[in-house]
Amino acid sequence: MSALSDLLPSEAVRLDVLVADWKEAVRDAGELLVATGVTTADYTAEMIRNVEENGPYIVVAPGFAFAHARPSPAVLRTGMSWLRLAEPVEFGHESNDPVNLVVALAAEDAAAHTAAMASLARLLADPETSRALHEAPTPQALHAVLAGQRDVRTPAKKAPAGPAVHKILTVCGNGVGTSLFLKNTLEQVLDRWKWSKYVSVEATDTISAKGKASEAVAILTSREIARTLGDVGVPVKVVEDFTSTAEVDGVLRDTYDV
Repeated sequence: MSALSDLLPSEAVRLDVLVADWKEAVRDAGELLVATGVTTADYTAEMIRNVEENGPYIVVAPGFAFAHARPSPAVLRTGMSWLRLAEPVEFGHESNDPVNLVVALAAEDAAAHTAAMASLARLLADPETSRALHEAPTPQALHAVLAGQRDVRTPAKKAPAGPAVHKILTVCGNGVGTSLFLKNTLEQVLDRWKWSKYVSVEATDTISAKGKASEAVAILTSREIARTLGDVGVPVKVVEDFTSTAEVDGVLRDTYDV
């Protein structure tokens, strides 16, 4: 968990902050990135613009928004911030509003933060740990929760027939934030099924996904991004809660009819 702790220092955590709306919430999370030397103020504007242009797909789980934008010169180094709201706000998401936790990510490149995303996805997928993260009374208590992780295993499922490795795409607007979150949750399910050697997962953006769709057996994404993709020739599966291994398990069962 050291990678996640390194990316999220206590100085980048603010708890029980009162904001007027989602823009102010993202702006405050962005200001923490600026204050800790992770980004310039331009990156905050880019995170807000991302939601304005692509919709509230960054609300990846009930009450949880994962604010981010593409790697850019505004990113000085990879880092995160954590903003818990005193009163929840609406982002406009059909099923996951209102939001009371905003985590902001700034990444130098698409590979700089994958380990941290995997760690955070595993923690939020566990109901008890997720509740502890939402209720931590201090930044220090938050870091104490981040230092622990449970490993829950389930019996293996019958693997896809044939030696070929199948590919599933997880897709978001930028390919470096929420798509990685969903990728990590899907990989947890594949690990539990013991299917990891049969199915690979690639996180990508909407533009690249259209070109790569023919390589995949399915695409997993948010409702907003699914509308943007349209018909790409393979099944596009909507996931409402990107941290829910139970929901992703169901989507995977539906994809492979198991």
